Amino acid sequence: MCIGAGLPMPKVYVIKEGAPNAFATGRDPKHASIAVTTGLLEKLNKLELEGVVAHELSHVRDYDTRLMLIAAVAVGLIAILVDVFLRFTWYGAGARGRYRGKGEDAGGAILLVVAVIAAVVAPIVAKVIQMSISRQREYMADASGALLTRYPEGLASALEKISGDKDPLDVSTKGTAHLWIAEPFKGQESGFNSMFDTHPPIQERIRRLRAMEGAVQ
Repeated sequence: MCIGAGLPMPKVYVIKEGAPNAFATGRDPKHASIAVTTGLLEKLNKLELEGVVAHELSHVRDYDTRLMLIAAVAVGLIAILVDVFLRFTWYGAGARGRYRGKGEDAGGAILLVVAVIAAVVAPIVAKVIQMSISRQREYMADASGALLTRYPEGLASALEKISGDKDPLDVSTKGTAHLWIAEPFKGQESGFNSMFDTHPPIQERIRRLRAMEGAVQ
């Protein structure tokens, strides 16, 4: 798969975990690693495994891990800046209230309300944007992986098995959820939660892959 993708061989790890899943990490192709669970090796056939590996190699080739790290840092930076602004506004409003008139007090109160709203809304908007980028990169890795194997059905079938598996992925956390090929937490789907999902809907990914069948033959 690496030869076909024009990539150096990454480090390969196997996680002793019954749930089928996989992820790639590393700042660039020369320092990449791919990890698969024992459940993935046991429950998928060769063509399905190739589809999963091709998907993860596409993340490596497209520097997706680095991109998501930058996005995560940007979200954290926005949260810090908003917090600093809120503190400055809060203490500034208190100081102005001691030395200025009622009209200026009202202006300071309005500014404080705006700061509070920004403190609540800005990090949420930034997080939604981050998750939107993550979902789009998953679609791109699916398409690139299908082009690499020339067999979209392999990855589509793999995603079906992964999403339908009932074993919990105990080794995952909210902080690492975006790394996996499929959403590791199951049974939490809702319209509101979908805004913060790290992955697009699995059925839509499968539909898009199967729509590629004729194009890659």
